[in-house]
Amino acid sequence: MGNSILDVIKLISPLQGEASASAAEHLDRLTKPPGSLGKLETLAVQLAGITGQVRPSFDKRAIIVMAADHGVCEEGISAFPAEVTPQMVLNFLAGGAAINVFARQAAADVLCVDIGVNAELSHPDLLVRKIRMGTANMAVRPAMSRAEAEAAVLAGIAVVKEAVNKGTTLFVTGEMGIGNTTASAAVMSVLTGIAPMECVGRGTGIDEPTLRHKASVVERAIALNQPDAQDPLDVLSKVGGLEIAGLTGVILGAAAHRCPVVIDGFISSVAALIAKGLCAEAVNYMVASHHSQEPGHIQVLRELGLSPMLELDMRLGEGTGGALALHLIDGACRIMNEMATFESAGISSGEPSAGVDTR
Repeated sequence: MGNSILDVIKLISPLQGEASASAAEHLDRLTKPPGSLGKLETLAVQLAGITGQVRPSFDKRAIIVMAADHGVCEEGISAFPAEVTPQMVLNFLAGGAAINVFARQAAADVLCVDIGVNAELSHPDLLVRKIRMGTANMAVRPAMSRAEAEAAVLAGIAVVKEAVNKGTTLFVTGEMGIGNTTASAAVMSVLTGIAPMECVGRGTGIDEPTLRHKASVVERAIALNQPDAQDPLDVLSKVGGLEIAGLTGVILGAAAHRCPVVIDGFISSVAALIAKGLCAEAVNYMVASHHSQEPGHIQVLRELGLSPMLELDMRLGEGTGGALALHLIDGACRIMNEMATFESAGISSGEPSAGVDTR
């Protein structure tokens, strides 16, 4: 895999149409009315196109939790202090967070990556890929340089490559970073043209005055930095976050390796929007797990053309919705692998036989 983002993008190819068509044909021969499993059937066809296998299975899967801090927290836009980011990273590594619980249930690895936490962290299981100690306050200056944004994307790509080399074939995006819904709202607003007030949400659970303040901070950051909506990396560097950049790399890296990538909530979906801006073909490798409580999330999914599988009113992040969606992916795979066909079960398919009067 190449040394630049462009090299990786060149490896992202269209889905394998023949495998998708064979999967659709197989689904219609199973003992059920055609299309009766809804989104699970769409998913099965997509997974076949991604992998080239009509009956895929994903025995080794990883939830990549990118962690970073945000200078914009100085503006008082979160219900939690910035110190919570490193504290939560240690919680992930100790196995005590919600994502750890759901990952164990779904038999998935949790890979925790320090890509920009504003603290010195050390743990044998922590993947330290720190680009800088958190972003700058985007309401005062650009969040980071373009080179730093590119380095963070490449770090995400490299984490995927290492995992693929160890046998991982399915990825889930997760993140941790106090202030990251503010950065995500700013990126969303620039890339979609939707007003900041419609992009911001309550994040960690802020009240109405703080919500309005948060929107004004996003407006100020965009006005100050003038990010170029036609240049996703410019937007990412000026008003984004290091974990958003890292997840952009995870998504592109997964697509380049022909691995499905499950998109979690609002922050992950904004990373997916950047990935789409860099390579439209990458969207075909994405699976939208759920629709969160963040008001901007469903609009970002619409921009991506993705339909979420779950609606659980969640707003935790970490990859939690993505981890729960792994059970649906397993369900789609098992239907393809285990369900009887009309022929094998000796059941009439309901299709009229040639020459038989069905009146």
